[in-house]
Amino acid sequence: MNAPVTRRNVVLGITAAATSYAVPSILRAQSAGRVVVVGGGFGGAACARALKRANAKLQVTLIEPNKVFISCPFSNEVIAGLREIEAQQFGYDKLVAEGITVVAQAATTVDPERRSVRTTDGATLTYDRLVLSPGIDFHVEALPGYDEAASEKMPHAWKAGAQTLLLRRQLEAMEDGGTVAIAIPANPSRCPPAPYERASLIAHYLKTKKPRAKVLILDAKDSFSQQRLFERAWKELYGNMIERIGLSQGGRVTSVDASTKTIVTEFGNYTPDVANVIPPQRAGHLAQIAGAADATGWCPIDPVTFESKLVPNIHVIGDACLGGGIPKSASAASAQGKACAAAIVNLLAGRAPETPRLTGVCYTTVAPGYGFSLAGNYQPRGDIYAEVEGGATSPVDAPRELRAREADEAARWFQTITADTFG
Repeated sequence: MNAPVTRRNVVLGITAAATSYAVPSILRAQSAGRVVVVGGGFGGAACARALKRANAKLQVTLIEPNKVFISCPFSNEVIAGLREIEAQQFGYDKLVAEGITVVAQAATTVDPERRSVRTTDGATLTYDRLVLSPGIDFHVEALPGYDEAASEKMPHAWKAGAQTLLLRRQLEAMEDGGTVAIAIPANPSRCPPAPYERASLIAHYLKTKKPRAKVLILDAKDSFSQQRLFERAWKELYGNMIERIGLSQGGRVTSVDASTKTIVTEFGNYTPDVANVIPPQRAGHLAQIAGAADATGWCPIDPVTFESKLVPNIHVIGDACLGGGIPKSASAASAQGKACAAAIVNLLAGRAPETPRLTGVCYTTVAPGYGFSLAGNYQPRGDIYAEVEGGATSPVDAPRELRAREADEAARWFQTITADTFG
């Protein structure tokens, strides 16, 4: 765990209605505690598996309404026609086989005093420790004009699934010579490099199928993660096909009008042929109603145990938490889930939790066979996580052979983390 991060060891050593399976009564009697995990994404599923593997006597319940998890990582390739949505889909059968109870309902309320969670079917589950991994929701109040109805005309595609396919269909239907606008919010947001990867892969699609079209990025930031790598790739691969308007140039989107597909910024209005509007974000709804989110919309945590600073016996992991220097990514969520599980096992046994050291990696693909990466190590420092020595990033001036190798590593990373989490 304390080895320095390299791209090789990160790749190879990453750190609806489904059936609800009841735990046999004999196991209940021998249980070392009851832990309920809400949310079956990379963080929640990894946490549930790590809990059960650390102590088989734990009664671990995963509450997740969807039969199939659809991965956001690599979903940009689906939008660009390089991958099918089926390659993004993963079930929970392997978790059930390990003795985890999967409840196929949505969690609706949390009662911290009674230590209970209520689900859509009216059932109540009690816990000794509760883990919330609710992901993100959209802060639509911060973007006037944008709501669920607007998303059907100006898709966000920031939660993989139907929106991913909708944006793909809109690109396919657009005339050659059209403009695709991508509205990018300010941080914090899920996977900060992902909007720029999306712009790159859409440009690849357009270059191949509709070479007179353009990509316009309307950005609420002046700088962004791995900016030099992206800009070099854009110049090398796409020439002038991608234009970016940053915050100081008036790129922040202030409102939208879905009826006319108009994007309003501080310095002007745009009416693109395809509008991919990514709204401002906050912690998932359940974190809000559980009282675990503060005025920022995100969840402050103890960085050693991931326990909420606002609600006792509740832990928050993944995109919803205020993780300091840790990016909101699948890799980070998985690492947090495992570290949180270790802390809970110790807490339930009356032992002091160990201070975790987390490793996170972010791979980006800007064209088939062209990738780069950013990896980091993180440890608690005060009330937050801070990056410590041992990280690695792709060099800006690298030969195409390295870019191709990293694209292959990205594919292997995806295979590794999905197998580790779901299979």
